[in-house]
Amino acid sequence: MATVAQHMISALQVSGVGRVYGLPGDSLNGFTDAIRRSDGTITWEHVRHEEAAAFAATAEAALTGRLAVCAGSCGPGNLHLVNGLYDAQRTRVPVLAVAAHIPIAEIGSGYFQETHPEKLFRECSVYCELVSSPQSAPRIVEMAMRAAVEERGVAVVVIPGEVFQSRLSDDRWSARPVLPSRSVVRPDDTTLRRAADLLNTGSRVTILGGAGTAGAHDEVMELAAALQSPVVHAFRGKEYLEYGNPYDVGMTGLLGYASGYKAIKEADVLLMLGTDFPYTQFYPEDAAVIQVDIRGSHLGRRTPVDVGMVGSVRDTAEALLPLLTRKTDRAHLERSLRHYRRTRTSLDELAVDDRGRTPIRPEYVAGVVNRSADDDAVFTFDVGSPTTWAARYLTMNGQRRLTGSFTHGTMACALPHAIGAQTAYPGRQVIALAGDGGLTMLFGELLTLVQNDLPVKVIVFNNSSLNFVELEMKAAGVVNFGTGLDNPDFGAVARAMGIWGRRVEQPGDLEPAIAEALAHDGPALVDIVVARQELTIPPAVSAEQAKGFTLYAIRTILAGRGDELLDLVTTNVARRILD
Repeated sequence: MATVAQHMISALQVSGVGRVYGLPGDSLNGFTDAIRRSDGTITWEHVRHEEAAAFAATAEAALTGRLAVCAGSCGPGNLHLVNGLYDAQRTRVPVLAVAAHIPIAEIGSGYFQETHPEKLFRECSVYCELVSSPQSAPRIVEMAMRAAVEERGVAVVVIPGEVFQSRLSDDRWSARPVLPSRSVVRPDDTTLRRAADLLNTGSRVTILGGAGTAGAHDEVMELAAALQSPVVHAFRGKEYLEYGNPYDVGMTGLLGYASGYKAIKEADVLLMLGTDFPYTQFYPEDAAVIQVDIRGSHLGRRTPVDVGMVGSVRDTAEALLPLLTRKTDRAHLERSLRHYRRTRTSLDELAVDDRGRTPIRPEYVAGVVNRSADDDAVFTFDVGSPTTWAARYLTMNGQRRLTGSFTHGTMACALPHAIGAQTAYPGRQVIALAGDGGLTMLFGELLTLVQNDLPVKVIVFNNSSLNFVELEMKAAGVVNFGTGLDNPDFGAVARAMGIWGRRVEQPGDLEPAIAEALAHDGPALVDIVVARQELTIPPAVSAEQAKGFTLYAIRTILAGRGDELLDLVTTNVARRILD
């Protein structure tokens, strides 16, 4: 008879799971020992913090579409998984979390390290259940795996340590593959006709696409061609819609371009495809709205919709296309494309060596990384200013992949996401665009790169600040406070850890350093000192934001910090005039 843990490993293995990310602990001993005994059919991917384990599993699931697994020991160990599991749940990727628990007999007694994980993980999961006996384990584990892959979310199995090591006869656990089902999901004919009627009568149709357009690139292009529609993408739609797209007019939103904002604001019909874009101020005021989403609960929750359609983008588009009258008027499309070309040019003009001036422009860093990276590179990015540079300067081509904490918006995700990406794709180039604040929050995971022999390339945007928080303070009219970071030479720290490391302070040294890092056979880190005061201005600045910047300027001077204001002007105004 095998142990419950050994049966679990067999169930994971037949369902295509190849690894588990985690940190050992005594309550996990039965589980980790079963992995050891599996003869490499499933590997243990050791990290330095359980949060990183959950992030790594999230990235693997997001990039592969398959179930990924992380584990934490009882109490504090599995509590550390929470932030990464929230990221997975809100990204809607299939992750199974194995949360070890204290002995069954001690539950409720205030025992050492006692928590109630089946309650704590409830909000960040689609399934969370306690295995209270060896006999209940087979059913609960299978239901958890099924919930994760079918609902594309987090499933948590809470297992007391002694249950892992309990023995169960083979006939009590007959492991069968748990794989996602495949279905055709589209609206009924009446709803499709209502949508087609609106689209056919509209003269200025704009498409807004998000993560739900994955696997539907060709269908979205056919819709755009039939409707002569500009295509705007939300950030999560970037890797699916930006490439091979003659209708592309860029992004909208806080990170986006003026052209994407304008194409939506001028539309008389907005067709939303697989997007839950949250910022209501970027939607049109008077346009008819048609929304397609696989989840009916998401219809109309951001902006009122005239026609809501439950279905996958691909299946719905295929059914909708025959009902459309092909348009010939390209006026709205051509205006949007011209505006996009101007916007794109103005953005690219910032991604250059600013005549040798320092600190280095972060746009230039992102531009160099984009040009130097492999055609099938995988990019991860930290929340904060690296998000902006990834959104604006990384070019997707249908082979490259991009993942980050798009919806949960947590710091410290770039490095652990890269760990999951590189583990899942050992032969591909993986590049983490890390902020200095995000990197240092999970600094120890640099050691994971060394220990697990992961050749991740880490590009650090070092502006000695929580830069995006400072921008938010400026917009709110608040004097920057508590956002400064006293950073080391990250290149030297990397070398001390056994990683190829380099610090770059001069623009002329940037391209050679990045080229050498990307060519290095192993993990590499480039610490780049970038401008702290570079503004990431959204495509539309509200009156309140303008007022906020004015108040910020006045209050900064009154606080005796006029040098900060002068630096802001020098960075963002003076050198643009010189250009």
